[in-house]
Amino acid sequence: MRILVIEDEHKIANSIKKGLEQESYAVDVAYDGETGFDLASSEDYDVIVLDLLLPKMDGVKLCRKLRKEENIHTPILILTAKGELEDKVEGLNSGADDYLVKPFAFSELLARIKALTRRPKQALDNVLSCDDLTLNTLTFEVKRAGRQIKLSRKEFALLEYLMRHQDKTLSKEQITSHVWDYEADILPNTVEVYMGYLRKKLVKPNLIQTIRGFGYRIGEKE
Repeated sequence: MRILVIEDEHKIANSIKKGLEQESYAVDVAYDGETGFDLASSEDYDVIVLDLLLPKMDGVKLCRKLRKEENIHTPILILTAKGELEDKVEGLNSGADDYLVKPFAFSELLARIKALTRRPKQALDNVLSCDDLTLNTLTFEVKRAGRQIKLSRKEFALLEYLMRHQDKTLSKEQITSHVWDYEADILPNTVEVYMGYLRKKLVKPNLIQTIRGFGYRIGEKE
């Protein structure tokens, strides 16, 4: 999954980014409202973590513009340092889905992000399956025919993205934009290399298919 963090306090933003990356998320960071709006309106994210007090464009205005002008309905978790009732109400009325008051524990932030991605409109399951392969997004366990398979964080994120779009052909551009963050150093063959890693570890090469000229898909051959 890919998350956008819009937070002007660099220490907080970078700490959130580091923590989420350790949980296998791809994370982009913007340190002001205008940059955050540009990323949120041009890239595809699963969740946006949005501070209310931002330079150039405040969080409330940013949220309203995304909802009303851009018609973007990505789940938004707002952060506020004040904790006053009116700030929470204003943020939620602008179109946000949840709020968290600073200072906060990272474990709570992570729990709220996971809760947002589990909402019915997202239709996201915690346990994904394809053929005899299962992936648990909460325990990070991957098993094939009951045998546990150890994957790196990036391999796990790639497999999760494929399994959430089972039987659909995904282009290299779609894969890189969801599995790698905006600033990642992506080489032309990065996706092919990681597909090779997955195929080798899954010990079932045909489960992940290369659709020449289009991309990749996971699932039994048609």
